[in-house]
Amino acid sequence: MGLFFPDDPSYDESVRQTGFNRYKQLLSLCWADWAKVNFLTVLGALPLAAAIYTAIVASSVLVLLPASVAGGMIFGPFLAGLYDAVMRGLRDAPGKWWPAYKKSWRQNWRDSLLPGALTGLFLGVFSFMTALFWWAQVPPSAGTVALYLFAGLLFLLLSTLYWPQLVLFRQTAANRLRNIILFASKYFWRVLGTAALQAAYWGIYFLFAPFTLVLVPLLGFWYITFLSQLLLYARLDRELEIEKQLTPLEKP
Repeated sequence: MGLFFPDDPSYDESVRQTGFNRYKQLLSLCWADWAKVNFLTVLGALPLAAAIYTAIVASSVLVLLPASVAGGMIFGPFLAGLYDAVMRGLRDAPGKWWPAYKKSWRQNWRDSLLPGALTGLFLGVFSFMTALFWWAQVPPSAGTVALYLFAGLLFLLLSTLYWPQLVLFRQTAANRLRNIILFASKYFWRVLGTAALQAAYWGIYFLFAPFTLVLVPLLGFWYITFLSQLLLYARLDRELEIEKQLTPLEKP
């Protein structure tokens, strides 16, 4: 990674690094695989994006709700595959990306349908509300905007902690939500900061669209997923014992 950062004579890429060196190490080792998974994730998101766009153009909630749910169910397994790829990189799991991606689909596609549907529904309603704010002759009140932004932040917080559990462990949705509550309570500011970072990231894409759309196939989903999970991974591993449970099963 000497292209953007000065070489560190003590840096050994074969040894797991810490801090900023870990960030550089993972980018060096995994970015190409994550970019490929990201491209597939973008393809999986296209039906949902088309559904939301059609509903907004038609100004129809009757189109929005079922189309967003259906598009989200298509998107769910792709999103699970992305989270699985990122979490594999963070724990240094062995193996090639394509066999691991196919395995993720086999294991997670059923469990990802419902959270995918809920994700699609939320994104559809959130986008439709944004359009309503834009069309409104009277600007929304500060309280309405604050509630709207809070809902977006809460959604990002839940997604950031729910999807990793879905791809890592076989457990009920109730257990996952319980873990989210406990983890977010214990590490509130870090979790909130991570959600805010994601909100800023996607906000930049929205504010500078359509120019930023060319970056979506290259960076879109994988980079912010990697960055947010990297910021939480040490604590997630400590609380959920990720590597203690999974590493013995993944030894080559």
